[in-house]
Amino acid sequence: MIRRLIAIALLLVMTATMATAAPQKKGAGKDSAEATAQKTEPALPEAQVMLDGKPLLAIKVKVLSFSPEDRARTISTRIARFAKDPLFNPESLKVVDSENSSDIIYGDTVLMSVSEGDALAEGKPRLALAEDFAKKIRTAIEARNKEYGMQSILFGALYSLLATLALIAALTVINRFFPRMLAKIESWRGTYIRSVRFQSIEVLNEERIVSVLKSVFRGARVVLLLGLLYLYIPLLLSFFPWTRGMATKLFSYILTPIEKVGISFVTYLPNIFFLLVIAVITHYSIKFTQFLFSEVEKQTITIPGFYHDWATPSFKIVRFLIIAFAAVVAFPYLPGADSPAFKGVSVFLGVLFSLGSSSAISNIVAGVILTYMRAFKLGDRVKIADTIGDVVEKNLLVTRIRTIKNVDITVPNAMVLSSHIINYSSSAQEYGLILHTTITIGYDAPWRQVHELMIAAALATENILELPKPFVLQTSLDDFYVSYQINAYTDRPSVMARTYSELHQNIQEKFNEGGVEIMSPHYATLRDGNMTTIPESYLPESYKQPPFRVSRVDAE
Repeated sequence: MIRRLIAIALLLVMTATMATAAPQKKGAGKDSAEATAQKTEPALPEAQVMLDGKPLLAIKVKVLSFSPEDRARTISTRIARFAKDPLFNPESLKVVDSENSSDIIYGDTVLMSVSEGDALAEGKPRLALAEDFAKKIRTAIEARNKEYGMQSILFGALYSLLATLALIAALTVINRFFPRMLAKIESWRGTYIRSVRFQSIEVLNEERIVSVLKSVFRGARVVLLLGLLYLYIPLLLSFFPWTRGMATKLFSYILTPIEKVGISFVTYLPNIFFLLVIAVITHYSIKFTQFLFSEVEKQTITIPGFYHDWATPSFKIVRFLIIAFAAVVAFPYLPGADSPAFKGVSVFLGVLFSLGSSSAISNIVAGVILTYMRAFKLGDRVKIADTIGDVVEKNLLVTRIRTIKNVDITVPNAMVLSSHIINYSSSAQEYGLILHTTITIGYDAPWRQVHELMIAAALATENILELPKPFVLQTSLDDFYVSYQINAYTDRPSVMARTYSELHQNIQEKFNEGGVEIMSPHYATLRDGNMTTIPESYLPESYKQPPFRVSRVDAE
């Protein structure tokens, strides 16, 4: 029994639900149809009816398949054709009202038709709107006829003549004024215009000041002449109706960019102030850093472990880091920093720099390492690989060496760092550089005499120090001769080539004076009948070439 009651209750609930749902679906369909019916076509943009580039009236709705733009273009063509007709009478325009439209007619030609849609779009009665449009057309054609009339042309010619006379007068004044000003500036040299000096340093020469002022005045003259011509030509075109549109375009070529630049400048002013603050802080930070390192270089400020000759290269590195940090901070505030083009160019330049500057970066790193290695300094006589000369320039990229033949050789710092470096000047002042050369003398010459002659030759040489005293080393005892090496001290390594040459000359001189032949015999010879190798000027007057001697040896 209970089950039957539950089933009946469920049946009644389902029936009520279906009865309620059916009207709702029917109502929903009706609402959907109404919504669809209320949908309208999207509104088209309005178009302007033009006459000689000037708007007359707006067309806001389409008629049949003609869009507002098509209607405006057709109406503009008809009005322009009748406006150019010298026999056209604007007063002959009339409005004819019909059942579907109000037409603006000239003779048998319909200039335009005003529909109910036009009236609804303007919020006016159709006939009143047509009369309003006819009045605007009539007024525009009358104004155009007046502009193109003989009176307007005569006034345009008169204004053109006046503008031309004004231009000629302005050019005459300019051509007289500027030469006089240039002559006046030239006469001020040495009186009103003098060299700018800071203590004993001439910062700016009076010749340069006069030249700059003349250049400024010449540039101002050119700008003024171009400006007058640019104003004159559009002004002349604006006096005649046929060229008035061209005048407007010519003026807009200059005025529009100036306006945009001005607006952009005003908008960008906060960023400019921020960039100025960054520039000022960076400038004075570099000034303060330069002051500190200059004091270190003068040894007014001493830092343990920091040599004074490190001051200049260290300042250059710190200056670069300060500028790089300032550029990173200022980058977001640069014009167009957020534009995709700017970012693309930045990425492209970064990739290009990273790919093309690997050798340059290695040279810069090597230059920094060489600076703090203190392997050499400017003016030192060095030997790098096979190059011997004086260091004339040292920067982060290259080292320039000038040889004794006055040949400048540029060596990349990476190559310098990878090569062995011989510095002849680093200890020359404190310890003295030892110059040495070797000669070979036969065993028949007393070694003590050879030592004395070589030391005497060294002391007779210019730029050889007396103390420490030169000394001789016998470096080898060979099969046929003895190798003698003279070692002498000098404090001028920059002229070592000339010192070597003079030392060799003096060795020859002293050995000739001492009667010792500089010979290295490799086999035994008979000296009988042979002239000595010592020059004749060093031989005694009694010297004669020895004859051959033949002696008999008795056999036992």
